[in-house]
Amino acid sequence: MTLLAFGINHNTASLDFREQVAFAPDQVQTALRMACHDAGLDEAVILSTCNRTELYVHGRGVEGNEGGRSALDCLKEWLVHFQDLSHGELDACHYSYQDGEAIEHMMRVASGLDSMVLGEPQILGQMKSAYAVACEAGTVGRYLHGAFHQTFSIAKRVRTETAIGENPVSVAYAAVSLAQQIFSDLKQDTALLVGAGETIELVARHLTEQKIGRLIVANRTLGRAHELAEKFSAEAILLADIPEHLHRADIVITSTASQLPLLGKGAVESALKKRRHKPMFMVDIAVPRDIETEVADLEDVYLYSVDDLKEVIDENMRSRQEAAEKARQIVTEGAGQYLQELRALGSVNTIKAFRQKAESLRNQELQKAIKALESGAAPELVVQQLARGLTNKLLHAPTKRLKQAGAAGENELLEFSNQLFDLTDKRD
Repeated sequence: MTLLAFGINHNTASLDFREQVAFAPDQVQTALRMACHDAGLDEAVILSTCNRTELYVHGRGVEGNEGGRSALDCLKEWLVHFQDLSHGELDACHYSYQDGEAIEHMMRVASGLDSMVLGEPQILGQMKSAYAVACEAGTVGRYLHGAFHQTFSIAKRVRTETAIGENPVSVAYAAVSLAQQIFSDLKQDTALLVGAGETIELVARHLTEQKIGRLIVANRTLGRAHELAEKFSAEAILLADIPEHLHRADIVITSTASQLPLLGKGAVESALKKRRHKPMFMVDIAVPRDIETEVADLEDVYLYSVDDLKEVIDENMRSRQEAAEKARQIVTEGAGQYLQELRALGSVNTIKAFRQKAESLRNQELQKAIKALESGAAPELVVQQLARGLTNKLLHAPTKRLKQAGAAGENELLEFSNQLFDLTDKRD
């Protein structure tokens, strides 16, 4: 099979080193072609994300090349040179899998079983993108084509047959999921996001994916608020302007570094009056908190803290762990099935060659028979000679080899021949 999976990830390498190894999108196609040329590979795909960089390759070098170095050695040498890395650092944090273990690793990655957040769905899309880029670069052939399509099929089974990706396991996602439980259709709702850091950006992304009606981003500096707002077609305001806009918000999610609360009970009461007591959903992710605890006493307000979300996340993580067991079984089954199919494909060339040889012998004997008939020979004799000649020629090579096996005491070959020709119960 000669399939190799090689790489580093969040479990084996520091962020600093992952940044060094990572491939920029605009250099991947060039890197793929150079890897195939320099490392003696026939096929290659590069997956590069914030948490991992992996190369999936197939080629003559995987089990050793003309220079005597394995494909793993060639691949490592190429990667060190291409990314200007340290041999020692790469040796200390890389992993590699071959053949059956390689395809199983690919399936685990695509299914989210090897992710920092168990079951996260983005990795499957990233693998599909990596495969598509390699196809465009011309570095995908029959082996990787089959491996990736089987991988995608198994990842789809994991998603449809288990609950591994159904429950949120990040603070941002949990906050948005709780909002959906209260507001079933977010298309008509407005969300006010207080802060402009990574967590709020992730919340904005999740809300956008759920088709939120309107987004307002409030931040201490208007420049950063505008920067984030532009990414999600949102409105940008200053923290000081929140009281003027709070009544517009059906959903309020806060995550700032403020040491004092930004939203008090009075401001929320005023907003509720303007809203005619239409419910507000509020999530305070900040530590220290951005929203006064007394706000939770107000009717028509659903206020959650980061600790409330942690309980949701912990419970959902336990649920994902249970689903992961079934997912692992699906991956193991899928890898075994793929290897079985691949082994079956390995016999195709032999079967094809055997058929071609048999057809060639048939044509030779057929031409002899036709000439004999044209010269006036009796049809019965011609048919007998045709059958005899074809049988003798078909049996000549295997008969000769069986005699040699018998003389050499190659009993395994003799036993295999009995099975191959279905002779087990027909010997005297």
